[in-house]
Parts: sequence; C-alpha cells; structure tokens
Amino acid sequence: MKKRKLVLIIIIFAVILAILNVENIAKNMYPYKYKEYIERYSKENELDPMLIAAIIKTESNFNDRAKSNKDAYGLMQLTPETAKWISEKMQMINFQENILYNPETNIKMGCWYVKNLQKEFKDMDLVLAAYNAGRGRVSKWLKDPEHSKDGKNLHYIPFKETDKYVKKVKISHNIYKTLYNNQRKNKTQLIKDMFKNFHISSK
Repeated sequence: MKKRKLVLIIIIFAVILAILNVENIAKNMYPYKYKEYIERYSKENELDPMLIAAIIKTESNFNDRAKSNKDAYGLMQLTPETAKWISEKMQMINFQENILYNPETNIKMGCWYVKNLQKEFKDMDLVLAAYNAGRGRVSKWLKDPEHSKDGKNLHYIPFKETDKYVKKVKISHNIYKTLYNNQRKNKTQLIKDMFKNFHISSK
C-alpha cells in the first residue's frame, strides 16, 4: 500500500513539473532556430515568420544539412531544379547546389518561393500544397471537378503525402503562434492550447 502511494506521489509530482515546464518542453519540440533570418526574409516577402518556421519544422526539423530521397536540400528542402529557377528570378550570380546548405541562403530563397506561390494561388492551403507537390499539379487539381468544386479551392488532395503535409504545417503554424506570438499568455491558457494542438496533430 505504501509503495503504491509512493508511486502515485511520484507520478503527481512528475505531472506538476511537466505542467510547470510545458512551455520549455514545447519549445524544445518546436524550436525557433535561425530566428534572425526567418524574420528578416519573412518581412521582405510580407510573410508570417511563424508560417516559415512551421514549414522548416515540417520539411527538415531545422536540420540545415538535411537531404531528402528526392534530392531536396537544406532547411526548406529546395530541389536543385527549383532552386536554380529561383536563383535566376532573384538574379543571384553563380548558383551552385551546395549553397542550399547555407541557412541564410536557403531561408532567403525559400521565403521568396513561398511568396511567389502565394501570388499565384492566394489561399495558403494551395500554397502549401504547391510547395510540396509542385504548382503544376495544384493547377491541374483545381481544374478537376473531382478535386475542386469551384476551381478556387481544393476539396480533395489526391496525394496522401501532400494532404498530410498541408495539415502538418497548419498544425505546426498554430503551435508556433501559440509559443512565440503570445509571450504574455498565462500558463493555464498556454497549456490548454498546447494540448489542443498536440491532440489534433496525433489524429
């Protein structure tokens, strides 16, 4: 009986500590690295820096040396083909693939690309879908009544990976806004918001 009571006390104590440290725990799970670059190039492109942080979290988990099996590089996982096109539009000189491992350059190019997609698609769900699957596919889906009822929004994304990607970035975006846009939020509300977002992300 005493042993059971001791275990219960330890569990309660652990839960209390977790609640008190929920913000620090959450920030370890959802870091905000390269803040200077994210905020600088988000501002230049009139983007929400929390959205860019969410994209980076989803794409590379803030690993600047990340390389996917589809040959996408760096923090925002740009492919050489897309990055070369971006560099030409941005009038960058002497583009080479290895610069995609440079955090500042990768974020600068990634933010420009998100803004470029936003000019075409307006709606952020479409922008995220295009970032993952390509603008050509999204344009094609919008013309297909099976995927879009009005030609302006996607009611069904045929690629499971892209559908999951869009949802994941949106959830991460909410978490980043909760953690980093609301510094004065009281602990109780912060905990409620975090559990709400984690509950949605686990579905």
